[in-house]
Amino acid sequence: MHPFVGLDVGTTGVKAVAVTERGEVVARAERGYPLSTPQPGWCEQDPEDWWQAAQAALADLGVEPAAIGLSGQMHGLVALDAHDRVLRPAILWNDQRTGAECAEIEERVGLARLIELTGNRALTGFTAPKLLWLRRHEPDVYASIERILLPKDYVRLRLTGEHAIDVADASGTLLFDVRRRAWSDEVLGLLDIPASWLPPVHESTEIAGAGDQAAGALGMGVDRPGPLSVVLGTSGVVFAALPAYRPDAEARLHVFCHAVPDTWHAMGVMLSAAGSLRWLRDNAVGGSYDELTAEAARWAPGAEGLLFQPYLAGERTPHADPDARGAFVGLSLRHERGAIVRAVLEGVAYGLRDSLELLRALGVDAEVGRVSGGGARSPLWLEIVASVLGVPLERTAASEEGAAFGAALLGGVASGAFADAYEAVTACVHVTDRIEPNADWRSAYDEGYARYRTLYPALRPLEER
Repeated sequence: MHPFVGLDVGTTGVKAVAVTERGEVVARAERGYPLSTPQPGWCEQDPEDWWQAAQAALADLGVEPAAIGLSGQMHGLVALDAHDRVLRPAILWNDQRTGAECAEIEERVGLARLIELTGNRALTGFTAPKLLWLRRHEPDVYASIERILLPKDYVRLRLTGEHAIDVADASGTLLFDVRRRAWSDEVLGLLDIPASWLPPVHESTEIAGAGDQAAGALGMGVDRPGPLSVVLGTSGVVFAALPAYRPDAEARLHVFCHAVPDTWHAMGVMLSAAGSLRWLRDNAVGGSYDELTAEAARWAPGAEGLLFQPYLAGERTPHADPDARGAFVGLSLRHERGAIVRAVLEGVAYGLRDSLELLRALGVDAEVGRVSGGGARSPLWLEIVASVLGVPLERTAASEEGAAFGAALLGGVASGAFADAYEAVTACVHVTDRIEPNADWRSAYDEGYARYRTLYPALRPLEER
């Protein structure tokens, strides 16, 4: 059998994997591309770079695919004219220019109604505020728009000539009725955005595509309520499938359609997870990651009262606050490099617990976490996270393949090789090891988390001043 290929159109490059019907990864390839920041807070890319990288990565795999599934960075805006020509560089998920437009959307729709319909409040990275920004600041471009797409769907257009999107990625546009799994006529009308611009929407298993978080979670085996996806990447994510649409009333969690039909997911996102440890190493303490975690292991849980708030780039969950900042609190003469590293590992774990507590309030009963990302290579960090969350963590054979692996499974389902997503997960997702919470650490971490929860409200007045 020819393998299934998954393409993930990421922020720094395209990743491609070829996967057999048993979940074996038989080939992988990556091709990078640049990121443009023409003004402070702006992040853009040329969609042609995605297409060129996708073509090159597919060629590098050297396989004849049975099917191709797509995943990619969410929320990015690709504006096309009547001939499918790109009108301007794509505005990405991490672009921050649309603060005024977000406020306008929440005023026009009403915050409570926006959350009810879309599962989210208006955030600068989402697609809808970018359209309003174009209307205000680049009216000639706006007047030329005939269609819009998200990043991976532009690659689909170039691959197949088809305009299409899946429910998981559409959920991140702020133009989608997440409960009904359809474009929201109400939001489109209130924002005066033509429905004709939007591509036809499909279930992820029908069209072999999903946003990166949904695809990545599926590739970790999160195909139903029960297991969590815990991502220890540059950012941190705690993701759970929901049996029904249930948004957080304050939109502290993102609630989107999942890549599995008739299910939804909720996730909390912290902006500096493993990125916090990289920042510490690169800018303050030096050393290799192995050296740093070995020194951290010599300190007892709680690091003698040293706490770290990991808001180095602002925060999203539970505080949607771009102006929040990081902090060390409780430093003493006894604290050396290992203690500081331990505090960073624990502070990130506390940040992940913030998301888990919100998920539990939505009725999520977490049985186990499937962990991925660069931080998942550290046994100490996994033991800390498992103990802070009170949930065992599992690694899978393809945990480092990310969203591309989940996209490949979606390709297998769409091609008919698997009856549904559940069959694909059963056949292809294989747990390799399990990290249990350390019972001797739980009381220290419950106390530490209670102290951590006091940091943000205590420090916020200083940041405002």
